[in-house]
Amino acid sequence: MSQRWRPACIGVLCGMIAFAMVSVSAGDARAQESRPRVELSAGTWISVGDTRWAHNASSDPRLGNPTSKLTYKDVGTNVIDLTGKFWFSPWVFGRLNGGFANIGGGRLTDDDYLTGQHLYLRTNSNVPDNNMYYINADLGGRVKEFPNHRGYLDLFGGYQYWHTEHQAVGIGLVVCDPAVVVCTGALPPPGETVITNKANWHSIRVGASTEYRLTTRLSLLGTLALIPISVLDNKDVHHQRGDLQQNSSFSMDGYGVGADADVGVRFVIMKHLAANLGYRVYYNRVLDGDLTVHPVAASSESFPLTQFESLRHGFTAGLSLLF
Repeated sequence: MSQRWRPACIGVLCGMIAFAMVSVSAGDARAQESRPRVELSAGTWISVGDTRWAHNASSDPRLGNPTSKLTYKDVGTNVIDLTGKFWFSPWVFGRLNGGFANIGGGRLTDDDYLTGQHLYLRTNSNVPDNNMYYINADLGGRVKEFPNHRGYLDLFGGYQYWHTEHQAVGIGLVVCDPAVVVCTGALPPPGETVITNKANWHSIRVGASTEYRLTTRLSLLGTLALIPISVLDNKDVHHQRGDLQQNSSFSMDGYGVGADADVGVRFVIMKHLAANLGYRVYYNRVLDGDLTVHPVAASSESFPLTQFESLRHGFTAGLSLLF
């Protein structure tokens, strides 16, 4: 996402705080708590990511299993995260959550193997500013309220869309077997794009959220969502490969499973305003899938996709308006 959205989001966050401060009188702090009908949250997810995939083309007896393995790792990704939770009745709610970020940099490692898992080629490429975003849409209900206003347990189900794009630039040779490939040719310059990867996960998720109040101001939060079915659509373009099509060079599809988890603490600053601090994990993996090669001068050919995993995790912090 463009950097121009960041000042706008910061302005919205400041507006939320100002609204809470104007709306709440000093005498309300000790008033008996009533369930909020609307909860709006804005914050950040300071995360790192890891996307890796591998395929098996050992139907050619010269090649190993895996035949090729690519690992994208990124660091310093500060996600802007926005959430709205709305109660349609005392027991039923809807929740919409989304986040976006520019990936702050990382590294691609590309390994190629011959039979016997002989690593004949390993290259590294930098992964500069790229992007990721996600949307979660859930419908749920309250199934338990703890005695003495100590908290609650909610169950929910919904849909998640998770997109990550990496662009790798430059090529550095780490391992090269001259008996297999030419190792002395010219390499692309450091700033030239060599691979673009776009991973899209479409997932159904079911889970539970809970809050347990330790004091009137401090509480523990937790959310666990299981993903029983997730569908992968991945496109890989190798810009330096003249023998491969450029839209796309490789395509991957499959289905798998995953899980999302959030744990944290909440501190109530005033009646309608709370601060949140926690840790979040997103994880999806393919159970079965195919990789299809799209050459320029031949028909496409498919091979088993033996691995595709996406992982993102890191600390979260934010503010919530409850009214």
